[in-house]
Amino acid sequence: MNIKQWIQKSTIKLSNIHSAQLDSKLLIMYVLKINKEYIIFHEKKKLTCKEIKHLKKLLIRRYLLEPIAYITKKKEFWSLNFHISKYTLIPRPDTEILVEKAIFLLGNKKATILDLGTGCGNIAISIASMNNNYFVTGVDINKNAILMAKYNSKKLHINNTTFFISNWFSNIKKKFHMIVSNPPYINKKEFKNRNKELSFEPKIALYSPNMGLGYINIIINNAKKYLHSKGWIIIEHGFQQKNQVKQILKKKGFLHVQSYKDYGGNYRITIGNKPYIQYNKHINYNS
Repeated sequence: MNIKQWIQKSTIKLSNIHSAQLDSKLLIMYVLKINKEYIIFHEKKKLTCKEIKHLKKLLIRRYLLEPIAYITKKKEFWSLNFHISKYTLIPRPDTEILVEKAIFLLGNKKATILDLGTGCGNIAISIASMNNNYFVTGVDINKNAILMAKYNSKKLHINNTTFFISNWFSNIKKKFHMIVSNPPYINKKEFKNRNKELSFEPKIALYSPNMGLGYINIIINNAKKYLHSKGWIIIEHGFQQKNQVKQILKKKGFLHVQSYKDYGGNYRITIGNKPYIQYNKHINYNS
């Protein structure tokens, strides 16, 4: 069996999946350690028995709806290749609008950014990759996620990042010019109704109490303490949570609150700006 024949047969076997042909190509690229161009020019290359055996095992996993990213252990985000594991959420194109907006707001200024719930580090590393003036700190409650984020940063040669364990703000000791986060925001009661592929991802990174707004509330309620004056916060959320998130931000005194759509046309992020406070030494602000 050659490359072309295997792709044709595996595409038929994965007919229950809309991305069957693409997934078949990704599997063979992973096993043979080749790229798309190689497939085009070497489609008649014979596969060894060992390669076919390996491919069949992976094909079964994909047939059972395990996400292709977990099978190949990598996922592209912001044109960067990230290694992932079962301990980290799979980076999604929807989240790229968060990175885009962060870079727009930061401009070319020197800035410190905090990424809460960093996972594999895709948001933190993507922002850091765009400007050496950005110094990005990524935190996560999961030790394995932090190890993966550090690995990705090193593999991608991004030197202006740092990662460590923290339960949201628990180990944060300083202020930042921007806080970004893609926290869990799926309502736990709705989790059972989600697609099968989502069940392979870490539940701790997906669902949240309080109708999916529990962790968003924690982040916004504490953010001001860790933001410099005029600092920005950018929160990713579900497309039906836009109004609630805007309300929470406004209630906590954030200005210029605005929601933005992802590339699929759904409201995906909301931003807010910490107001500038000019302190008067004669006023007791703690009273």
